[in-house]
Amino acid sequence: MVIIRLQKFLAEAGVASRRAAEAIILEGRVKVNGRVVTELGTKVTESDKVAVDGKTLRAKRKLHIALHKPQGYLCSKSEPGGWRLAGDLLPKEWSDLYPVGRLDLDSEGLIFFTNDGDFCLRMTHPRYGVKKTYIAMVDGRLRPADLAPLLKGVQSEGEVLRAEKAKVLDATNSRSVVELVLGEGKNREVRRMFESIGREVTRLVRTQIGRTKLGELPAGKWRALTAAEVKSLLSAP
Repeated sequence: MVIIRLQKFLAEAGVASRRAAEAIILEGRVKVNGRVVTELGTKVTESDKVAVDGKTLRAKRKLHIALHKPQGYLCSKSEPGGWRLAGDLLPKEWSDLYPVGRLDLDSEGLIFFTNDGDFCLRMTHPRYGVKKTYIAMVDGRLRPADLAPLLKGVQSEGEVLRAEKAKVLDATNSRSVVELVLGEGKNREVRRMFESIGREVTRLVRTQIGRTKLGELPAGKWRALTAAEVKSLLSAP
C-alpha cells in the first residue's frame, strides 16, 4: 500500500501544485473520509476518499512515455508562434502530459513525456546526473584528439560544458559522426560544445537516456515505458 502526503495526492490528482495544495488544505477545503483535514503532515493511501470543495478526487494514473521526436517539432506545452509541438504526436487524451527536458527544434530522438512530477525531477535535475547519449554529425574530419577539449570542459556563454564520454564513430574529409554521453541537459549543449571548437553540428539524435534506448522506434512514434525501465531510470545512474 502506497502512503503519500495529502498535498502530493492533490498535486497528482491535478488540483494544483504542491505549494498551492498546501493553501487549499489550510483553508479547510479538503476532506479525507468525510472529515475536514487542515494539517499539512496528513498522509493518505489509495483507499482513502479525498474530496476538495465537495468533489471526490482520484489520483491520476502515472504515465511514462518514450517518443521519437522528429526534426521540426518543439518540446513545449504551448507555442504562440504556431510551431508544431512534439506533444501533438501523442493521443489527444494525453494532453496533460509534459515533456521531460527538451530537444531543440532541429534535434531529434528520444524524449520522455509524463504526468509524474517526481519522475520528471529525477530525469532533469543536475544532481541526479542521468546519462544521455547523442549521435552528432559534424562538418569536417574529426580525430579523437580533437575531442579532448570536450572531455576536459569548454566555456560557452558563461557556462562550462563537458562530455563524460566522446568517441569518433566514423569520419571522412567532409563529415564526422561522434557519439557523446552527457550528464547534464543544458540548453543546446551538444551544439554549443562543438561550436566552441569551431565545428558545426549538421544533425543531432539523442539515442539513449539512462539505460533506455531509442532503438527501432520510428520518428514520430511513441511507446509506453515498461515498469522495469521506469525503475531503472529512477535508480540511474
